[in-house]
Amino acid sequence: MDGSKIKVLLVDDEPRFRTSTEKILARRGFDTMTAATGDEALERLGEGPDVVILDVKMPGMDGLTALRELKRRAPAVPVIMLSGHGSEDAARVALREGASDFLAKPCDIDLLVAKLQEACHCIHADAGAGERRVGEVMIPIADYTTLSAGDTVTDAIDRLRSSFLCRAATDSIMETGHRSLLVIGSDGAVVGAVTIVDLLRAVMPRYLSAPKPTLADSIQYSPMFWVGMLTREIRSLRSIRVGDIMSPVPPTIAADASLMEAAYLMVQLGARRLLVVRDGRTVGVMREQELFFEIDRVLASDRKGESS
Repeated sequence: MDGSKIKVLLVDDEPRFRTSTEKILARRGFDTMTAATGDEALERLGEGPDVVILDVKMPGMDGLTALRELKRRAPAVPVIMLSGHGSEDAARVALREGASDFLAKPCDIDLLVAKLQEACHCIHADAGAGERRVGEVMIPIADYTTLSAGDTVTDAIDRLRSSFLCRAATDSIMETGHRSLLVIGSDGAVVGAVTIVDLLRAVMPRYLSAPKPTLADSIQYSPMFWVGMLTREIRSLRSIRVGDIMSPVPPTIAADASLMEAAYLMVQLGARRLLVVRDGRTVGVMREQELFFEIDRVLASDRKGESS
């Protein structure tokens, strides 16, 4: 199941958090509706959410009380609890009362998305169904940062820098970028990628890797040799085009491929990301982070099973 088919009910008393999180989830392809109180959440339950995100601390009906009533009325709907005042005791109570997971604020958006997909997958999977597919955990292409081959390295650095910053409007949700850029050609197709490693390669003077006479191989550069070199080379990149430094197009994988196939390709090819294709069209990016969250999901599920 991809994000566009998942309906999320977000319950939180903080207006700013509801607005910003709704926008972030919408960019990830989720159909999100919101509620400001536990009572409002119970009213909106009739609209058929696939999964509920529920804050613990709310005025009036608190989150744990709302959780009990939600599970009484719709026991099959998974509920992910969020708390900025989280404690192990609160987490244990929430899980005992039927919550599928408990996350502390601030919460990384990638982790939250992974938990939403996991929770929804569990209730919609056919009996005996196998592992999730690449298309279920990928980052949609529309949500990935891109630029054109004609843009400059300065443009690429600006966009990469922004990926290290939290783009959310509250202290409760953290949305970070993807630490790499996809380069799009004039026809709209992906023609390459730009990563930090590409920038490091670009600032290396060519003579450092050029063949040397045999005698020179044994000569060590003096400390003074390196002084000022990085600054000089960085400034020389200002007007260089992205197309001159980018990496080749990342390897591709089908949206319906298994996650093990994705892991195998990443290990064998030394790739940190894969382009996800469906019907000959790029629809997303599969990063190593998505596989990490899958490893965490499986182990967490095993621990939960052992403790029950």
